[in-house]
Amino acid sequence: MTKKIEAPLTDSDVEALRAGESVLVSGKLYMARDAAHKKFKDNPPFDIKGQILFYASPTPSKPGAIIGSVGPTTAGRMDAFTPALLDKGLKAMIGKGERSAEVVEAMKKNKAVYLVVPGGVAALLSKYIKQATVIAYPELGPEAVQALEVVDFPTIVAIDSEGNDIFEIGKKNYSR
Repeated sequence: MTKKIEAPLTDSDVEALRAGESVLVSGKLYMARDAAHKKFKDNPPFDIKGQILFYASPTPSKPGAIIGSVGPTTAGRMDAFTPALLDKGLKAMIGKGERSAEVVEAMKKNKAVYLVVPGGVAALLSKYIKQATVIAYPELGPEAVQALEVVDFPTIVAIDSEGNDIFEIGKKNYSR
């Protein structure tokens, strides 16, 4: 079964999600990756409470397009900044790859989830973005912080608010 959520998120929204579930996200996402995280550290240029951070940067858009291809980047590169953002109210992150034990503990403490989309789907993901606006650090080019309005943006719960982790579950299920 596919669940639907809309940003900003509440604790109950997050607690209802389980590792491995498909989730369609609507509402506002904030897109930021390495360079932006280094600039804002634990004080982002938007109200983080209840929000979703998408670790990505777009390619240039084609004429008439809202945004270019926009695929996830490796979330682990943001792990040094994530616990502080979770403490300030961040409720979800979208990226690819595993997260550190410290991030998982901070997610459990703050009732947050980590959503993933597989690499290689960047062109497809751009179709779910209805508006994109640079809101901070335009000098970073494609790594500037953007506010995205999305409708039914497809994700999978990789780590839920109880710390259940599809990467760890998969390793246990397939190790011999």
